[in-house]
Amino acid sequence: MSKLKTKESIIDSDIKRKYKLQAEGVKVFYDDFMAIKGIDMSIKANKVTAFIGPSGCGKSTFLRLFNRMNDYVDGFRMEGKITIDGGNIYKKKINVEQLRKQVGMVFQKPNPFPKSIFENVAYGLKIQGIKDKRFLQEKVEESLKQVALWDEVKDGLNKSALALSGGQQQRLCIARTLAVEPSVILMDEPTSALDPLSTAKIEELIYELKKEYTIVIVTHNMQQASRVSDYTAFFYMGELIEYDQTKKIFTNPEKQQTENYITGRFG
Repeated sequence: MSKLKTKESIIDSDIKRKYKLQAEGVKVFYDDFMAIKGIDMSIKANKVTAFIGPSGCGKSTFLRLFNRMNDYVDGFRMEGKITIDGGNIYKKKINVEQLRKQVGMVFQKPNPFPKSIFENVAYGLKIQGIKDKRFLQEKVEESLKQVALWDEVKDGLNKSALALSGGQQQRLCIARTLAVEPSVILMDEPTSALDPLSTAKIEELIYELKKEYTIVIVTHNMQQASRVSDYTAFFYMGELIEYDQTKKIFTNPEKQQTENYITGRFG
């Protein structure tokens, strides 16, 4: 039985919808600059959706709308509507901290806390007020097993997370995200700082995690997008140029701009 708090949850577990995340007429401004120019998008549950496009095209900005990370940026303003399971996450009474438990975030560079491996994974649970040692131990083990890290660290849970390799640190950060039981995981270039072997492990992990989570990943790596994602969205200069099944995007795109980017003619 989960001990995680669900009070004030913005996600109604009784709603069964075809799409997990939806954006309607979304525009993003930083002061007078329009970074996102009116995007509509629906993202299916338990799928991996990749955002691709050249640097500065708006894909990371758009990704961070789903857990309101842009709220911290000076001059940020959004128009339009973003929903998760039908719930508007930008309405005034939303508990943003609760939202971020439900919509986990994995960043470009691994960012473990300067604490033990155990404390890193248990951190989110403890700040929710969970003190049951047995539950914490079970949840830490479960989360580390989900990211295929348990066998590598089980005999050193009290060691510093900073002593782990880069790939291990990134899997630890994903375990920390999973421990608080999100339903959506956002990944912003999660393997760009990793070696090829660690990258392969993260990609295998993404494939496994989509059975339980909805995953949205920003990547500059075309091969990675084609390998891990079910759907791909191509962004350019703040606009959504094309969004379809990954196989179609990479083999038979509708738009010439998409084909030019995929084939390396620009970007």
